[in-house]
Amino acid sequence: MKTYLRILQFARPYSRFVPIYTLYTLLGIIFGLLNFTLIIPLLNVLFGEVGAQEAVQMAATKPEFSFTFDFIKHFFNYYFGQVILQQGKQGALLFVCIIIIVSVLLANLFRYLAFRVIGALRAHVVRNMRQAIYKRVTELQLGYFNNERKGDLMTRLTVDIQEVESSVVSTLTVVVREPISIIAFFAILFSMSVKLTLFTLILLPVSGGIISGISKQLKRKAKQGQDSLSFILTIIDETISGMRVIKAFNAEPFILSKFHDQNDRYARIQRSIANKRDLASPLSEVLGVAVVAGLLFYGGSLVLNQQSDLKPAEFITYIILFSQVLVPAKAMSSAFSNIQRGLVSGDRVLQVIDTQPQIQNKPGARVLPSFAHEIEFRNVGFGYGKKPVLQDINIHIPKGKTIALVGPSGGGKSTLADLIPRFYDPTSGSILMDGHDIRDYTMESVRDKIGVVTQESILFNDTIFNNIAFNKTNATEEEVIAAAKIANAHEFIMQAENGYQTVIGDRGGKLSGGQRQRLSIARAILKNPPILILDEATSALDTESEKLVQEALTNLMKNRTSIVIAHRLSTIQHADEILVLQQGQIVERGTHDELSQNSGLYARLTQLQLVP
Repeated sequence: MKTYLRILQFARPYSRFVPIYTLYTLLGIIFGLLNFTLIIPLLNVLFGEVGAQEAVQMAATKPEFSFTFDFIKHFFNYYFGQVILQQGKQGALLFVCIIIIVSVLLANLFRYLAFRVIGALRAHVVRNMRQAIYKRVTELQLGYFNNERKGDLMTRLTVDIQEVESSVVSTLTVVVREPISIIAFFAILFSMSVKLTLFTLILLPVSGGIISGISKQLKRKAKQGQDSLSFILTIIDETISGMRVIKAFNAEPFILSKFHDQNDRYARIQRSIANKRDLASPLSEVLGVAVVAGLLFYGGSLVLNQQSDLKPAEFITYIILFSQVLVPAKAMSSAFSNIQRGLVSGDRVLQVIDTQPQIQNKPGARVLPSFAHEIEFRNVGFGYGKKPVLQDINIHIPKGKTIALVGPSGGGKSTLADLIPRFYDPTSGSILMDGHDIRDYTMESVRDKIGVVTQESILFNDTIFNNIAFNKTNATEEEVIAAAKIANAHEFIMQAENGYQTVIGDRGGKLSGGQRQRLSIARAILKNPPILILDEATSALDTESEKLVQEALTNLMKNRTSIVIAHRLSTIQHADEILVLQQGQIVERGTHDELSQNSGLYARLTQLQLVP
């Protein structure tokens, strides 16, 4: 129930939907009930129980207005008696039939209008929920995505949202309308016979308990099914991304077997869910008919033994009305069964929405107006959980200087660089920018001063122009071309099929590694940040591509404060200071010439590159 109410919160503002939907629903129910109450006068006319004397009594006095069932009953009888007196039984029969047609028309008209409102509400809820989860995903820190399966997140963003729409939001009509219908039906039934209605209330909870037991099993199975589906999507994503490796290692049978096992598990769970869900409807119908049969026997016995206040026509109408109670009751039992799967999906979506980002702007955070003087690491430490990655880091980076980070893999170089744009926050110590802790500034204003070029070029399935002008919607064509020329990318772009409007495919798959990297550099050049982070920007390139990219990097680094992570001497030998990291600590620092003359770790690393 808690999850259901949380999902309904996405329907805000309720004032757009609830009043008008309630009105349409009530009017639809009222006119629907009118259809069945008209059965009594119809049967009385057909069975000859209304004669001239009864008609005179019915038309004798016009009832005074009041909000009661008795008023409606007496008001109808008043006009019904007049019709019988003026037009006879044939005219009265036609009168009742016309009212039934009009009543049915109005009941279905208001049902349709209510469906239109609930359709708008459903689209509103799903849109808001999808917007909320996508917004939260973009707010979460990078470490979150290292711990979560990509396929699982994709499932929550797509399949789970769709399941919420089809299983939860679509049942809002049932959840709102059917209880009102049941209450209205029982109000009329109590007004007709208290004894019979109390008898039915004793029998109905039995069927409700059985349906509830089935629904609990459905919820457990639904959770297993969604988890299994997320595994399937993970395998599909890894297969598409790693197809080159799969084919190179002849691993098609292995990956197919892995997919087959998970697919079979999901199919078994779905069969189990379908079997239990499909059992709810026929079971509720059988139980409902059993209740009606019991009512028919008990009530019929009372009528036959003249122990009931109901006349035969009224008893038949009572049975018909009670049978209609089973329609909304059956709809509610089916909806309650179907809704369990949607609630599991809703839980999964809300888990992401409720996850609070570990990296947030503190209350009252200021905007960093500009970067003017220096960046300083002061006794910085960082760790993933209990595992330390960086320990006691102290660095001073004046504006306009280039600092290089080198050392063995796993030494903490990339983690150290990730602390500057606040992809992570230090677990101890502080990082100062112009003398102020960067946590005192908004993340957006800090990152606005930083450009990042990574080893893996992150490009989007869009045009070359839009990739270079990423997030700079006001960039002109001249600015984009100028950035591409500085990045040594203009020449190959003009040779592409549609020039700057060429679509580069998923992750830039239509381009070579060097071309992708130069587009990344052009994007950083267009942003024109005062601080630059280069993380192994040339390590995956061939010699020719490296030369072009290195020239582009040199152009990019002019007059900027740069933090460079690299192994190749061509990238770092001209740095103002080189820091050697090992096991999360700075073990050496100095210029290339100074460190090369020592017999330390840096000298050994450079010697290894010189050995053919």
